[in-house]
Amino acid sequence: MGDQAGPEPTVSVRQDLRLLEAAGTHPDGASVQQLARAAGLPELTARRLLHELAQDGYLDELDDGAFALHERGPLLGPADDGLASQERIRPLLSSLRDKLSAAVYLTLYDEGEIRVLEIVDSPRAPRVNVWVSFQEAGHATALGKSVLRELDPEARANYLARHALADLTPRTITRREELLRELDAPAGPLSMDRGEYSRGTTCAAVPVYCGDQVGSIGISFRSDRMYRTTEVRARLLESALRVTRRLTLPEC
Repeated sequence: MGDQAGPEPTVSVRQDLRLLEAAGTHPDGASVQQLARAAGLPELTARRLLHELAQDGYLDELDDGAFALHERGPLLGPADDGLASQERIRPLLSSLRDKLSAAVYLTLYDEGEIRVLEIVDSPRAPRVNVWVSFQEAGHATALGKSVLRELDPEARANYLARHALADLTPRTITRREELLRELDAPAGPLSMDRGEYSRGTTCAAVPVYCGDQVGSIGISFRSDRMYRTTEVRARLLESALRVTRRLTLPEC
């Protein structure tokens, strides 16, 4: 596809945490330069992340251009059962749906299974016909392949030992060796499913994270629709970072 891999959401979230820790030591606010030095980040990177954190409600940007922790941060972090509430995540998924005019899906790898947490669609962006549980079709969906790509070899082998590579369409990968080659290929963070789960439907997905748990965020659309891969990748990675923040960052 010719795309260069961008930073993983976890990298940016770790940088976010360092900036939030730095901001926490300056209750009256600190400049971009001060926070960048304290977090050990290049100033341009710190400036971009600080603006994003302010946009998402973690920081306040003061009149003099300094940043301070928001007095009462958004209710973030994993829920008691390790899953984010619909109210925290759905607006981000709805925004992605509207930007790409495609149904949006969020999964999380939980207790050895790829579980769908949310599907956000609309009459103009209908969801794929879920005729086989996504939990049983990780090998045939971009969402599942995105998760499997991130698992360590032991966890991946455990999942594949418990799930048959069922033949869902003529395009479905049913040989373990072929699937592993695709998962291990240096293709960057974007996983694709071109009619492997449902004929005439294309899906794309990238990883998200909830602490130590991996998941995925993806879209589905009719295969005869034309999308620029670079645009889909950029939108998905932007949304993956924001979802990962909502699942991972602590309350301010």
